[in-house]
Amino acid sequence: MSKSLNLAAALLTFATAAAAQDVAPSKDGGYGIGRAAMPEEVAAWNTDIRPDGMGLPVGSGDVLTGEDIYVENCSVCHGDFGEAVGRWPVLAGGGGTLENKDPVKTVGSYWPYLSTVFDYVNRAMPFGHAASLSDDETYALTAYILYLNDLVDDDFTLSNENFTEVSMPNVDNFIDDDRAETEFPIFMAEACMENCKDSVEITMHASVVDVTPEETAAKANEAAAEAAAVEAPAAEPVTEAAAEPAAEPEPAAEPAPVVVAAADPALIADGEKAFRQCKSCHMVGEGAQNRVGPELNAIMGRTVGAIPDFRYSDVFQDAMAAGEVWDNDKLHAFLANPKDAMPGTKMSFRGVRDAADIDALIAYLQSASP
Repeated sequence: MSKSLNLAAALLTFATAAAAQDVAPSKDGGYGIGRAAMPEEVAAWNTDIRPDGMGLPVGSGDVLTGEDIYVENCSVCHGDFGEAVGRWPVLAGGGGTLENKDPVKTVGSYWPYLSTVFDYVNRAMPFGHAASLSDDETYALTAYILYLNDLVDDDFTLSNENFTEVSMPNVDNFIDDDRAETEFPIFMAEACMENCKDSVEITMHASVVDVTPEETAAKANEAAAEAAAVEAPAAEPVTEAAAEPAAEPEPAAEPAPVVVAAADPALIADGEKAFRQCKSCHMVGEGAQNRVGPELNAIMGRTVGAIPDFRYSDVFQDAMAAGEVWDNDKLHAFLANPKDAMPGTKMSFRGVRDAADIDALIAYLQSASP
């Protein structure tokens, strides 16, 4: 029986018991309506989880079980790997972006406590079916969200016993709300309306927001340019030897072509089946386009991170700058464990565990490419 049905049955029992009780005595000026909540009623609604683990139910769940629950209940809104669909919240990634102008606030990059994740999933998810997951399913789903954020390995099991051992990356960047002591007294003080300072000094011009007149800003810019010209050292005369054009650099050697052997049709068919777990993010074949991930046509022998108009992770951009090429070994390693092969990749897929499936998948990608 689901938690919501359990709760409904419990409330029905409590309501029946309450009906048999005497009405609470009236108070002076009151109406005598209602009664004190019974301990069982309070317990039925008291489901919040504290950062120290208080309130956690007994249970456990592993990453792989959580993946199945996530795909079935969560991926339609949050994407297959937590990357989000449309304007639904992103759940994974965003590490190191909180100081950026446009930070990516996810469970892994921003949330301070794991208890917040468990509590929110337990109360409000899945969307439209809130509180329908069992305690073990909630543990498993929370474990999978941790995995999507590279905080645990794929063999991790989360339980009430090890819950408080998980520390979120951003926990130390949250501080207690001290506004009642630090800001409230300032705002409540009597405001000064005139002669509030002995002197006023202009420290900068706000021409960017059209506060400072453009003429004044232009004069300030001219003065700054003249000062820079005075401080700049005089250019050294160009000697005859220096004037000679430099020798043109040797052209970079083209990467050796990758020889592709004819694949077994049965192997290709197996690879097409294995590609089903990739189709939500990648396309291959005639008319393939970039989706969440880049299109995969002719990937064997292609420079890593070379598809135009696709926003690659930094590690892919570095690989492209270094001229790295997808060959059988590199592609095999990446498909087996993307996060180990390319640390920092945005691809949250846990990898293909069976080496035979990887061989079949590579054969299919080669055969399906136009």
